[in-house]
Amino acid sequence: MRTPRLALNLAVALALGITAAPASSAALSNGDLETAARLRDNASAGSNAWDIVESLTTEVGPRMGGSEADPRAVAWAVAKFQSLGFDRVWTEPVTFPNWRRDRETARVLSPYPQPLHVTTLGGSVGTDADAIEAEVVEFADLAALGAAPEHSLDGKIAYVSYRMKRSRDGNGYGPAVAARVDGASQAARKGALALLIRSVGTDHDRLPHTGVMQYAEPDAAATAPLPQIPAAALSNPDADLLSNMIRRGQPVRLSLDLAVGPGAEVTSYNVIGEITGSEHPEQVVVIGGHLDSWDLGTGAIDDGAGVAITMAAGAMIGALPAPPKRSIRVIAYANEERGLFGGKAYAKRYADQTDNHVLGAESDFGAGRIYALRAGVADSARPLIAQIGEVLAPLGIVTETTGGGPGPDVGPMAAQGMAWAQLAQDGTDYFDYHHTANDTLDKIDPHALDQQVAAYAVLAYLAAQAEGGFGHPASTAAGK
Repeated sequence: MRTPRLALNLAVALALGITAAPASSAALSNGDLETAARLRDNASAGSNAWDIVESLTTEVGPRMGGSEADPRAVAWAVAKFQSLGFDRVWTEPVTFPNWRRDRETARVLSPYPQPLHVTTLGGSVGTDADAIEAEVVEFADLAALGAAPEHSLDGKIAYVSYRMKRSRDGNGYGPAVAARVDGASQAARKGALALLIRSVGTDHDRLPHTGVMQYAEPDAAATAPLPQIPAAALSNPDADLLSNMIRRGQPVRLSLDLAVGPGAEVTSYNVIGEITGSEHPEQVVVIGGHLDSWDLGTGAIDDGAGVAITMAAGAMIGALPAPPKRSIRVIAYANEERGLFGGKAYAKRYADQTDNHVLGAESDFGAGRIYALRAGVADSARPLIAQIGEVLAPLGIVTETTGGGPGPDVGPMAAQGMAWAQLAQDGTDYFDYHHTANDTLDKIDPHALDQQVAAYAVLAYLAAQAEGGFGHPASTAAGK
């Protein structure tokens, strides 16, 4: 751990008055801006974020919500917050249905027998005691599957081969993930026995991407309930292989064996560390990431990095000679992966305290460098966001006045009216590793983490110091 060196560097920099800061305004004082600039420079020179994510991935590893590693992850987070010097550390229960993954195999039976690399989508039912053996029918995308005639897939396996497109901001994810989330119910409506999709990812590795799926709610008008069918993802090379076989014009039969399924309800915990405000401790700035991960890798980029970045940023603020005016709350959310359970539970618990939540921000897009600041705030707070952006600019971060979003676990609080900020990360290669066995520590650049710690420390500290706060974004305030 490098915490003692960071605290010493910060104290020395504060004493010497190093680094010029942007001009002051009524919202933020010169002293606030100077302190934020020093936080930025010290974190950039070396934070302990890599040490934190190394600890999590080494000592806990994969930690799917409800798994045997889940309580170990909670205990790790409590101990880590305490060792980093947070003033208050506590847990809050989050209950959800469990789900297990035991065995998953797929194989082409004919006309070209060979194995396929597959993983079950989270929340899917299994194939019961016997594997499903059936002909596979390919669809270019979810819309094509939805347009298939009724009963056209009776006794068959539906396969959606849509390929995700690579981009820095991840805008190819939405069109691709639709098949993962809704494809099983669409296929079941056409009579399919199971669903296969091309993995929602941009890589060429023979490692499939998992991710949560959902079954459609029962239709009260239907004469019979829609069956829940198994759903799984092929690695990109195996999706290519299957499409090549189908292109030859002969019926392609598969065997699909998925020993997975739902379990009883279990309880995990949001783990929270707080730096207590000196003037308005009841008012909080929220930053964080989700503690859980999928079970295939070690959850380094999704979302060990986010937990580490925000823990380290909060700890740096806590090491200042004087605490911020408002409290800074770092949240390690429970079970984001299978349905945003931690974020929803937090929003429900604090629904009557939304007005005391000044600003929320979340790190959950890997470990790439931050390139943009975006925000959902009241129009009157835009000059304040611009001031924060000036302090972030030396990190290569541009302030953008449109776009962005609050992030998955911050989203439920934002929907209740909390202002939000987004520190947009470069996700060009994020979906090469997302939800795969390749989500491991070696994919993380420690210097990129330092840049992100610097950005989160600046954002959280200045949000805690700002006079008047950020108001409510028009889009969320109108929906309250």
